[in-house]
Amino acid sequence: MNGVVVINKPTDFTSFDVVAVVRKTLGTKKVGHCGTLDPNATGVLPVLLGNATKAQDIIPNHDKCYEATFKLGLSSDTLDIWGEVAEENGDDVTKKEFMEVLPKFTGEIMQTPPMFSAIKKDGVRLYDLARQGIEVEREARKITIYSLELLDFDEKTQEGKISVSCSKGTYIRSLIDDIAKSLGTNAVMTSLVRSSACGFTLDEAISLDELKALAENDRVESKILSTESLFVTYEELTVSDKQAVRFYNGNPLDITRTALRDMSVSDGEIFRVKDMNGTFLGLGAVDINKGVLKIYKHFSK
Repeated sequence: MNGVVVINKPTDFTSFDVVAVVRKTLGTKKVGHCGTLDPNATGVLPVLLGNATKAQDIIPNHDKCYEATFKLGLSSDTLDIWGEVAEENGDDVTKKEFMEVLPKFTGEIMQTPPMFSAIKKDGVRLYDLARQGIEVEREARKITIYSLELLDFDEKTQEGKISVSCSKGTYIRSLIDDIAKSLGTNAVMTSLVRSSACGFTLDEAISLDELKALAENDRVESKILSTESLFVTYEELTVSDKQAVRFYNGNPLDITRTALRDMSVSDGEIFRVKDMNGTFLGLGAVDINKGVLKIYKHFSK
């Protein structure tokens, strides 16, 4: 069983919990995931099956979209409502004031990861240190916020909701905390839903209960997306039968003998390689100096 099943992760499940349930439900050993979600978050979690697990480290699209709710005037060691929460004295914020600072947090920005995160410091997860009451210095990292929108805000309760489209490595609770601090107050995230990840959306996602029901009725295949769907951002290249065999056997292809000869390609550019029947064979990378399309990753074996 090869491909991707998009799960709508429930609360109180880690991403690894989801993988374990999928592995047991489908009776397959090769299962992985891309884009870890915190236990209290819900939403899109792409689960990789069979040969799709080989794509885990080379997926080209790691952008994600979220909807998150928050409450101003509170602080927490985890930056969310599930940590040790305390009330903070601060002036109330107006909707206009909140919206006015959003442009400062859009585009390329620097963000310091929270202590309660899976990032490693000297081989130790930050959240393990945080649970021991240890706080260490963290380097700020460059992230990209493609869009940031205030969907709702109640000035009386100081509660609101934002929509965020962002790059890999973005912590939404840190973003909310940074926004609040720029307004002279504090905030905690109160819920988080991931609406898209790695090119997949909630519309394509199914619950674990739905997966189990499909498995019981031998209909799981209807919800498994192809391994190729992970790489739709790469252009497609169809090769001849002989070239398909050559590629399958791990040999590079002469660019002048493929459709690439009529295209303007750059060194290192990656293509989805398919045979004449439309079967996805794998990914090939252009080597301009050698004039070949070399094997980047096989998915037909």
